[in-house]
Amino acid sequence: MTTVNIGILAHVDAGKTSLTERLLYSAGVIDRIGSVDRGDTQTDSHELERQRGITIRSAVVSFTIGGVKVNLVDTPGHPDFISEVERALGILDGVVLVVSAVEGVQAQTRLLMRTLIKLRLPVLVFVNKIDRRGARDAELLAQIRAELTPAAVLMSRVARLGTPQARAIARSVTQEDFATELAEALGEHDDAFLARYLGDGPALAAADYTAALARQTRAAEVHPVFFGSAVADTGIAELVEGITGLLPERSCASAGGGLRGTVFKIERGWAGEKIAYVRLHAGTLEPRAKVSIHRPDRHGASTELTGRATAVEVIDQGAALVERTAGAGDIAKVRGLKGIRIGDQLGSAERLGGQQLFAPPTLETVIRATSPGAAPELYEALLQLADQDPLINLRVDQREAERQVSLSLYGEVQKEVIKATLAQEHHLDVVFEDTRIICVERPIGVGEAVEEIDGRSRTLFWATVGLRVEPGEMGSGIVFRRAVELGSLPAAFHRGIEEAVHATLQQGLWGWEVLDILVTLTHSGFASPISAAGDFRKLTPLVLMDALKQAGTQVLEPVHRFELEAPAEHASAVLLKLAECGATPEATTPRGSTYLIEGLLPARVVQEFEQRLPGLSQGEGVLLTRFHGFRPVAGPAPSRRRTDTNPLDRKEYLLRTFGRI
Repeated sequence: MTTVNIGILAHVDAGKTSLTERLLYSAGVIDRIGSVDRGDTQTDSHELERQRGITIRSAVVSFTIGGVKVNLVDTPGHPDFISEVERALGILDGVVLVVSAVEGVQAQTRLLMRTLIKLRLPVLVFVNKIDRRGARDAELLAQIRAELTPAAVLMSRVARLGTPQARAIARSVTQEDFATELAEALGEHDDAFLARYLGDGPALAAADYTAALARQTRAAEVHPVFFGSAVADTGIAELVEGITGLLPERSCASAGGGLRGTVFKIERGWAGEKIAYVRLHAGTLEPRAKVSIHRPDRHGASTELTGRATAVEVIDQGAALVERTAGAGDIAKVRGLKGIRIGDQLGSAERLGGQQLFAPPTLETVIRATSPGAAPELYEALLQLADQDPLINLRVDQREAERQVSLSLYGEVQKEVIKATLAQEHHLDVVFEDTRIICVERPIGVGEAVEEIDGRSRTLFWATVGLRVEPGEMGSGIVFRRAVELGSLPAAFHRGIEEAVHATLQQGLWGWEVLDILVTLTHSGFASPISAAGDFRKLTPLVLMDALKQAGTQVLEPVHRFELEAPAEHASAVLLKLAECGATPEATTPRGSTYLIEGLLPARVVQEFEQRLPGLSQGEGVLLTRFHGFRPVAGPAPSRRRTDTNPLDRKEYLLRTFGRI
């Protein structure tokens, strides 16, 4: 038997979950198709998902067809939960991208396809809802080729489009028009195939077309497009053939070699214990086996831990769990790994980590419990939520007994879901402060500071540390280097300085994270045997912030690149509102009766503009935004309340460090 791991991705309401239900029903896994409206689907098992009718957490189900086991990951479609999609992409062999035949290509669809092409993940496009009034086929295919991929290969046609009797009809290479289209698409990437099609060599048989299509689909060079309807059960058989025949497969017999598995999801058991979802890329994982755990850090290195898997359950036939050894290609639920985190890799550090695919959250809010004295319970509950979604990025004020907590967000819907989750699962009622934008700081000059051991006066830190800060390359983050010999300090002291540098720069002169900065260790020294690593960790923040104050920093706010399509008669009103919001339009292109406006828009006004757009455009405006980067804040620099021991104020820092406050 072979295994293929696929993801179902789409813009919200395109029909991902309905398609999953239909695939399970067609494979004989379930005997009744669940409904999103009724809240009885296989993958939306969370109470909040059933109430809201949207997918919030990724869910895994499995089915087998024709000797191929398909592990299917149903991911959220709402942009507020894009982090769930990102974690799923790292464990997939291929993707089914769902597009609604009525709404067509939407903002999230474009973002997802750009990411999939960047990753070179094989993609099958399924155009759903061909039985709905307003469904399109030829026009939509042209939109897919223009906005998603020019390498779209039409695999089926539609009869009685937009009616309850709509049917998808598979195309065959025995049809001359399809053979010609397919040969032209495949010939773009395979000169030998094109030559044979033009008569230079043996004549092409139907099997040659099929083999070339599978090869190029797996190489992400072409993207087959299937039309159908999950609700009306048409086009599903052709899609299943595409999943089992065109996407990469792994033989279950190839489980030899060392263990390598990726943790992509964490959930809590009834007793609060962590349960890890692991995709096995190689080797096997047995119950009660001792495994090494490799964890990436923010500096590009990795940490190795050990744990013991007390139980291993493989997902099989729907959401059922089978206790057995997991092999390559399997997705397993693993218990017993107490400190496990999302992104950890079991067995091997090969291919550990990887780039962040989507923009980080650009919003944050402070969260408080309404009940007096419930702050500790709230903090523990938020830690559990952070296990499931690390990008909420908890920040805790260390200077308050109540420990004020702030968290990062993608949008207001995510805030509502967190509030409801805390109420239902932890019996906590919470309130949020107003959402604000997350800014960053960059150094604008060069600064240098040093503090040395002075035996003639009272010494608080038995350490000598000198640091120089200066602007780094754009996009470089924090770069730490040494201008002293590596042997001038014990390794633990060097490590203490570097870790303190990264921790301190989470809050700059204005309270925001400092990025694109080069920090150089210029002086070092210690007094044996008195000095300890703690001396260097405690002294480094003071020296670093002294140097940063000399250099100065500039606060930058996040900006989004936008594409806005609006009717021509309303374009002036839309442009005026964009100007009021601080946008920078870069191009305005006529498209028949509409205009396409492109440019940059501050992230802080995106939500406000989205709310005003329907009124400005008579409900016909379409806005697509994506994170673009940062630009300097116009006007006074916004500040953020510090949550650390405040190394900007030497007196306060020393009092807090030595427990006087």
